Amino acid sequence: MVVFGGKKVGQVVTGLGGNGIGQVLIAVAAAFLLRLFSGPGPALLPDTEPEDREDNEEFDGDGDAGEAPVPGKVLPVTIRWRSITCSLSDKSSTLVRFLLQNVSGEAKPGRLLAIMGPSGSGKTTLLNVLSGQLTASPRVHLSGLLEVNGKPSSNKAYKFAYVRQEDLFFSQLTVRETLSLAAELQLPEISSVEERDEYVNNLLFKLGLVNCADFRVGDAKVRGISGGEKKRLSLACELIASPSVIFADEPTTGLDAFQAEKVMETLQNLALDGHTVICSIHQPRGSVYGKFDDIVLLTDGALVYAGPAHEEPLKYFSKFGHHCPDHVNPAEFLADLISIDYSSAEGVSSSQKRIDGLVESFSQQSSTILYATPITKWEISKSSPKLSKKIVIKRKGGWWRQFWLLLKRAWMQASRDGPTNKVRARMSIASAIIFGSVFWRMTRSQTSIQDRMGLLQVTAINTAMAALTKTVGVFPKERAIVERERAKGSYKLGPYLLSKLLAEIPVGAAFPLIFGAVLYPMARLHPGLPRFGKFCGIVTVESFAASAMGLTVGAMVPTTEAAMAVGPSLMTVFLVFGGYYVNADNTPIIFRWIPRVSLIRWAFQGLCINEFSGLQFDHQNAFDIQSGEQALERFSLGGSSIKETVIAQSRILLFWYCTTYLLLKKNRPKYQRLELPPPDQIQPEPQLEPLDTELVGKNSPLEPSLLKQVKSNPKLESPSIDQVRPFILEGAK
Repeated sequence: MVVFGGKKVGQVVTGLGGNGIGQVLIAVAAAFLLRLFSGPGPALLPDTEPEDREDNEEFDGDGDAGEAPVPGKVLPVTIRWRSITCSLSDKSSTLVRFLLQNVSGEAKPGRLLAIMGPSGSGKTTLLNVLSGQLTASPRVHLSGLLEVNGKPSSNKAYKFAYVRQEDLFFSQLTVRETLSLAAELQLPEISSVEERDEYVNNLLFKLGLVNCADFRVGDAKVRGISGGEKKRLSLACELIASPSVIFADEPTTGLDAFQAEKVMETLQNLALDGHTVICSIHQPRGSVYGKFDDIVLLTDGALVYAGPAHEEPLKYFSKFGHHCPDHVNPAEFLADLISIDYSSAEGVSSSQKRIDGLVESFSQQSSTILYATPITKWEISKSSPKLSKKIVIKRKGGWWRQFWLLLKRAWMQASRDGPTNKVRARMSIASAIIFGSVFWRMTRSQTSIQDRMGLLQVTAINTAMAALTKTVGVFPKERAIVERERAKGSYKLGPYLLSKLLAEIPVGAAFPLIFGAVLYPMARLHPGLPRFGKFCGIVTVESFAASAMGLTVGAMVPTTEAAMAVGPSLMTVFLVFGGYYVNADNTPIIFRWIPRVSLIRWAFQGLCINEFSGLQFDHQNAFDIQSGEQALERFSLGGSSIKETVIAQSRILLFWYCTTYLLLKKNRPKYQRLELPPPDQIQPEPQLEPLDTELVGKNSPLEPSLLKQVKSNPKLESPSIDQVRPFILEGAK
């Protein structure tokens, strides 16, 4: 390892970047590359978990307590939450809206729990709170108690999967390739190709993706797999790391009834395999409702019912005079029961009064979370050793291994994107033909000087805008995928950015070459193969710099629409100071720095030097411009070389890549921390009663002695509501 002293580094920076802003850009780039290629090794998490583990690169990845997890082996986890309250205040903190109000419940392994309720009832909010994925905001206040296997803990203590409503994938990869690359990134301990292929095939069979395994995922531009298959592929990608808990936010959104049932059947099978499955769902069909083991009913953030599904909630609400008619979907009946009728003032008043009564009745009269069994000692003893606070962080493979896998994926995505590449190629040819027709066969007259300057300026503008628009239209969506994968610890940010840069070089360089090959002979620019090569090289470097700028814009704004608004606006500023419209010598002092960082200006300057150097013009008067060098001096472009312009473009490219890296690292999602509620609002610990074998659900894990009792009484019936008393929450409000 070579160690440079401070003096030596300074000499290198000065030699490469010259003075002023060049030295700053080179120094930033050097620091970025040093950070990129140097990654810390395994780290030991202290006894006290850091406050913001996501921001610390040392903890970038899932922690594995004890020995490495065995792929396919599920660690049973029971989650119990009490007194969850979430409020949202306005900017002035004068108005407060409660998203959740004193919500309690439980989710157990082997059971499928559905959070149901009308729109705006708090389903997604509760799901995000339980998974620790509630976006942090100073206007949000979150309090409550969350227990994992009977011990206060957070989602850092176990592996979990979160399946969001939006199914985001790299569209040009097949289903099998998507799973294989995810397995290679998340399970480096499986070094054998045969073992990994077998593991992926098992996932394909398990989730019913065998028939579409070799089809591309597709997107809005390219037809791919169906919506239901994409949802199951999302589940498959999350199941690679064998999570204990699976959270699914509205998994049936946008699906037809058949596909929705297939997705819910998949979740039910995952629950039967030992996973704890929690999903939010709006209004399922009857067959889907029959797959739920437990339900939580919410309305306007308040708890109306929590307990076993099927007939139990119908029996419970019938006690208050609300009977479900025969041959009616129970889910529709429950949705109507807890929804407000806004058709009339009387309807609003009566429905609100009915809902308030149900909320009050569940919190006071029942005082019971209606679940079949309490947490058993068998469940806790099996899992508690794995939930140690002292976690050894293990890297998901080496830096170079991640880089090569990501380079492979980025190349497949870039090279297979036929529709986009065809459109870009056609636009490059069309632009070249239009410009070539306007500036057809330029002569060496005095008027051709202005024509050549104008052509080179529009060439620089067209190249920059085309590359920028393509990048800002794609990267915000890709960033969401990258953030999701990085949250799982699949890879680090450095390998991803470097692989993306290298994979796009061949494809990105093709379009400037096509543009130059058509335009150059049509406009009759300075003849000669070296001149043509330099022309194509300058516009290619400019294209990469504009793409890097697009990455920065995409990392800076939240949506594609915002990126499409910010990117061209920022490029317009560089266009004004591009060297043609405003002379550099006449630029106001406060704006003198803009031309130095304008990629359009450097590209225009390099194209002009390449075109006018050595060119002789026809002249009749003494004041006419006779040579290209005189034209360059007239536009304040003399005194520099093509090499200097390319180096300046390269510095700008590195600067935008460094900025993108810093923005992506800084703008990682931050989640709201769960605070302890005030002592007077904490519900007391549940009082566990002796286990009644008649109350045991078919999927609940039991101690061996209890299991014998259940087997001795094979005829199990659903208990009446009055009998279901697994634990009592005294004084629940």
